[in-house]
Amino acid sequence: MGEGASRSAFAVPTGQDRGRGAASRVSSMASAPTSKYNSHSLENESVKRTSRDGVTQDLDEAVPRLPGETRITDKEVIYICPFNGPIKGRVYITNYRLYLRSLETDSTLILDVPLGVISRIEKMGGATSRGENSYGLDITCKDMRNLRFALKQEGHSRRDMFETLMRYAFPLTHSLPIFAFANEEKFNVDGWMVYNPVEEYRRQGLPNHHWRITFINKFYELCDTYPPLLVVPYRASDEDLRRVAAFRSRNRIPVLSWIHPENKTVIMRCSQPLVGMSGKRNKDDEKYLDVIRETNRQISKLTIYDARPSVNAVANKATGGGYESEDAYPNAELFFLDIHNIHVMRESLKKVKDIVYPNVEESHWLSSLESTHWLEHIKLVLTGAIQVADRVSSGKSSVLVHCSDGWDRTAQLTSLAMLMLDSYYRSIEGFEILVQKEWISFGHKFASRIGHGDKNHADADRSPIFLQFIDCVWQMSKQFPTAFEFNERFLMTILDHLYSCRFGTFLYNCESVREKQNVTERTVSLWSLINSNKDNFKNPFYTKEINRVLYPVASMRHLELWVNYYIRWNPRIKQQQPNPVEQRYMELLALRDEYIKRLEELQLANSAKLTEPSSSPASPSQMVPHVQTHF
Repeated sequence: MGEGASRSAFAVPTGQDRGRGAASRVSSMASAPTSKYNSHSLENESVKRTSRDGVTQDLDEAVPRLPGETRITDKEVIYICPFNGPIKGRVYITNYRLYLRSLETDSTLILDVPLGVISRIEKMGGATSRGENSYGLDITCKDMRNLRFALKQEGHSRRDMFETLMRYAFPLTHSLPIFAFANEEKFNVDGWMVYNPVEEYRRQGLPNHHWRITFINKFYELCDTYPPLLVVPYRASDEDLRRVAAFRSRNRIPVLSWIHPENKTVIMRCSQPLVGMSGKRNKDDEKYLDVIRETNRQISKLTIYDARPSVNAVANKATGGGYESEDAYPNAELFFLDIHNIHVMRESLKKVKDIVYPNVEESHWLSSLESTHWLEHIKLVLTGAIQVADRVSSGKSSVLVHCSDGWDRTAQLTSLAMLMLDSYYRSIEGFEILVQKEWISFGHKFASRIGHGDKNHADADRSPIFLQFIDCVWQMSKQFPTAFEFNERFLMTILDHLYSCRFGTFLYNCESVREKQNVTERTVSLWSLINSNKDNFKNPFYTKEINRVLYPVASMRHLELWVNYYIRWNPRIKQQQPNPVEQRYMELLALRDEYIKRLEELQLANSAKLTEPSSSPASPSQMVPHVQTHF
């Protein structure tokens, strides 16, 4: 791993660099700042620095606690550090985190781990274990790291710690509330107000003469995994929608995600048609897709992008699903995008973890990385989104996107295409709206894919689909460093809190369940934290551009492993925080602001003197012209 000199932010890493380069390490979520009204937040800890372990260290004696966080127990343990060996320390467990402080004089190690990131807790060693530090607990985390603690065999200390961790890391399994419902943090911005569907559709120019807003799903009666408010063709009645729903998996009918401001082509999303082995047809569904095609008076066929490999789509017929055949939909053109299913993605990420934690597979790094197929999957997702964006941007035709159920690969494709097409989504709040709309409101199964508070780590529904989307966004931000208002820390903070259970933003599978649980009233939004501290998440190189379409290069040569995320726990990743180029740029911006301020002061002084009656010759300050700086 990289021990060499720092690299410019603009350098393009080679294939070898992707595994070896020293990348700037972004602070973990524990160092993102919080509201000025919250002095007890984890983000407001006193003195903090980063150890050679790549974990956070704190020089204050107190264990940090959030409002609503309560201490449960503490134990003396040996932390088996994979990088520096055994470290004696005291571990504190609250209803939110596991916090370890070193007790050794030559180590100031701190581990600060939200219990929500824990995937699995196992006992290691038994009563007859004789090896040093062979008796204790093994903890597997969802954020690419593992923790191991050795404990004394006498006095039930392991049993007590195991039971406490199981209870608070997996509260749903033990009929306890998730921490987000106990969190009492207060922020000066309400993140729940960020997304208003009516306002977002209005920003897109909707409704109009061709598209209407329907409240047919107001009580989630049409589709329990869709939001209450949907945009559909003006010519389609609510009764038509009900008949179409009967022919789409989970009743997830084709609805509008985005409309092009000029050529008026649209991106629609839905689930697969229920064709089955017998090749069923549904005249209402066929007519509805024709109405979508004709809405913009299009002569060309409607383009349907099925995210699945064609063999999977055919196989889905056996379970009652399928795809739109040419016979049934003569006015549609179907393309398969070959993106694999949730199980393939889960196994791929496991392989990535195997080669990066605890030790990076150095001897055959490139072949090891290739064998995970992770970047190959990233490439296929990006390639699919580029096709969607290009078809709409060129005005060739409107696009319908689906996979099987329309809440995993479909969300990846629609949101990435919208990010490429619409510069608004590249701002901080715009991106929050994109996530809130295409992922949260349209029913990506966050609870099932992440397993919040659930001990069933082997659940076949677990899958890193949202992580994959954020990785794709990071790849785009690397290729277009001035196009996004947000920085890498923003993306990492979102991922950290995807697991942490500190906020209500990613809880549950769909809006109907969130409404029943009163999530917006009973929990804090992640966007409250971020929007109260926007400066920490801003990209200093951002240049606002309207209507610029971004087409990232999706070839393997231009994609790289996101080292700062996947390998951030490894101390041998050279830490450059903040990035030296970014730091220098920020200094220049501050200098510019200072010069502008001084110039304005001189101009004010000059104008004041010019108005004073005086026979004396003008002083140098009176001669200062109104200067425009090149900044």
